[in-house]
Amino acid sequence: MNLALPDIRYKLGRFVLTCIGLSLLLGVVIMMAGIFRGQTADALALSQAIGADLWVVESGSKGPFAEASRIPGDTREMVRRIQGVEAAGSITLQTVQVGSAGKPLRLQVVGFELGRPGGPKTLIAGRDIIRSNYELIADRQTGLSLGDTLKLGRRVFTVVGLTSGNVTASGDSVVYVTLRDAQFLQFELAPPATRRETARGAIRTNTDLVNAVIARVSPHIPVEVIAGDIRRWKHLSALTAADQQTILTTAVIERASRQLGLFMSILTIVSAVIIALIIYTLTMDKLREIATLKLIGAPDRTIIGLIVQQALLMGIIGFFGGTAFVFLGRGLFPKRVVLMAQDIGMLFAIVVIVCLLASTLGVRAALRVDPARALGGG
Repeated sequence: MNLALPDIRYKLGRFVLTCIGLSLLLGVVIMMAGIFRGQTADALALSQAIGADLWVVESGSKGPFAEASRIPGDTREMVRRIQGVEAAGSITLQTVQVGSAGKPLRLQVVGFELGRPGGPKTLIAGRDIIRSNYELIADRQTGLSLGDTLKLGRRVFTVVGLTSGNVTASGDSVVYVTLRDAQFLQFELAPPATRRETARGAIRTNTDLVNAVIARVSPHIPVEVIAGDIRRWKHLSALTAADQQTILTTAVIERASRQLGLFMSILTIVSAVIIALIIYTLTMDKLREIATLKLIGAPDRTIIGLIVQQALLMGIIGFFGGTAFVFLGRGLFPKRVVLMAQDIGMLFAIVVIVCLLASTLGVRAALRVDPARALGGG
């Protein structure tokens, strides 16, 4: 005898409202898991978009993402001459705050050499940069469109191409310009500052500095071998793509990831407590009905089935409702939300286990009910 569905139909309104509340609560837990994964994806996005096998940076530095790094631009030629290096290019990275459409826009400007590694691998619209003056490629997250103009420093750039998913670990959008334009942006002073520096004889003449030299290595030669050769030069440091990924995930975003993980754990515990309280409250509301079942000789397994089945139904409906809520609304979040099948499966298993454990409170209360309560007794 299955009494769960008849009992739900009898009090359908309350059951639906309870499921909606659980959907919102579990949706927040799922959202936190998606933000956690999204943060990792954002941290690796720019490194993966550049697609370098090897990063050559300043000696003793873990740059250019974790630390500052400046090396001479002609280091590229030294790296390119190493046996096994197929291509090398210099890049610069700098963060700027600009205005676009009357709103502040924080950007990571990547300067790269035309025809060399460092630019975006794929475009979703437009074309590559073909000249060295005032053209840029922007990620679509910036809200810029082809033909739009953007003022960086004292120069106005025109958007000629669009990429997607090119962001920094903090979620800032990425734009690409030529290395020459990026160096002007980084080192060019305003006219009053130029006159002041010239008057004191401190004007900088060498602006051919870059943050890193990236290289693409032949698949027939281990990257670690070439990295080891470069490290022996003493004045440079070399990081493989795997090294860079480790730095980004364990150093750059480690604290933020731990905080998100802590929030997700707390929310999961809170959800378990709330589910247990809801099930216990619903059980207490029908103690007289349970006492009546006992009075007419219903076995304990029928009463246990009533409580456990309702708990599982609420948990499953709430979970799928929360998942649908996150899937439909993830585009509205300011940072990327990545929902992975294994994460959703693990959370579903946790919800089922929590519902089963939470139902034990209700089961215990139901089994202790005196059948005399059905007749108005204690």
